[in-house]
Amino acid sequence: MKTTVVAIAVMGFGLSVAHAQETVVKLGSVAPLTGTISHLGKDNENGAKLAIEDANTKGITIGGKKVRFELIGEDDQADPRTGTTVAQRLVDAGVKGVIGHLNSGTTIPASRIYNQAGVPMVSPSATNPTLTRQGYKGVFRTIANDVQQGSRLGKFIAGDLGAKTVAIIDDRTAYGQGLADETEKAVKAGGAKVVAREFTTDKATDFNAILTKIRSIKPDVIFFGGMDAQAGPMLRQLKQLGVEAKFVTGDGGCSPEMIKLSGDAINGSAYCSMPGLAIDKMPGGTEFRARYKARFNADVQIYSPYAYDAATAIIKAMQAANSPEPSKYLPELSKSNFPGVIGTVSFDDKGDIREGAVTMYRYKDGAWAAM
Repeated sequence: MKTTVVAIAVMGFGLSVAHAQETVVKLGSVAPLTGTISHLGKDNENGAKLAIEDANTKGITIGGKKVRFELIGEDDQADPRTGTTVAQRLVDAGVKGVIGHLNSGTTIPASRIYNQAGVPMVSPSATNPTLTRQGYKGVFRTIANDVQQGSRLGKFIAGDLGAKTVAIIDDRTAYGQGLADETEKAVKAGGAKVVAREFTTDKATDFNAILTKIRSIKPDVIFFGGMDAQAGPMLRQLKQLGVEAKFVTGDGGCSPEMIKLSGDAINGSAYCSMPGLAIDKMPGGTEFRARYKARFNADVQIYSPYAYDAATAIIKAMQAANSPEPSKYLPELSKSNFPGVIGTVSFDDKGDIREGAVTMYRYKDGAWAAM
């Protein structure tokens, strides 16, 4: 009987030692998990979660100890003030890196909190150029910025669509207005005339006053800078008013949800842009989509492949530095260069993804089809 007791005690001691040698490294993920674009926020979080689960399956060792990564998800509600609040909460919780935020309007103010705390962040979806122009060494993104995207949109509208007159609407967020501004520059450079510039909010659902005004101008194209929660209803109301202009929007509307929200109104001439390659053309896109579906029983919305690569970049940098401490692995994060789901993940001196591609899509046969 004594032998059995001793054996159990020794076995229990061995387990406690093994557990003590395991290091828990906390990473943060921030996105709107409630509200009208929570589907996009959850998509971001799921992408990061999948990367962390993959890393934990591999049994990564850093600094001589086995590491278990833990994701702490926060909901910033797509609100700048809430964004800074949850950023501070993550810093206080001791996270060693952050994947997020989703919106430029929350990411930019939150980046100041992370910078002050010395915590690196990699956004998979914030595209406003200001984010990486603040001089913060620990700020990166895995997606093309609005200068790249707006340039492509403007050339597409004025060139491919042959528009002579364009009406532009934005939601007055850092993302929506920023993308609209860059698109307007490129539209004018392409020889088209901007005949109206209107704005709404990222909470609005009724756009009839704006759209009625635009209807009287009869533009060839209407561009909207904002998210799918507004783009869908806006397109539906355009059709109800009998507006025949082509409708173009950016990555915020390039989602399955946009198709659902716009209903039959999307049939016809609806287009969107998406930084990066079409998922079928991403080196790891087809496999990622299948694995994502199997794990979460949901389809990829937009940004989860970029979130997966953002989390992977942080983890790989920690491995390269042989340390989870931000001050140690940040130099390695800056030197990232690996084949990700989206393609080669490598950052320029500002923290922007190098050679950020932009793909145009057209609604066709129930889905967004790459052009």
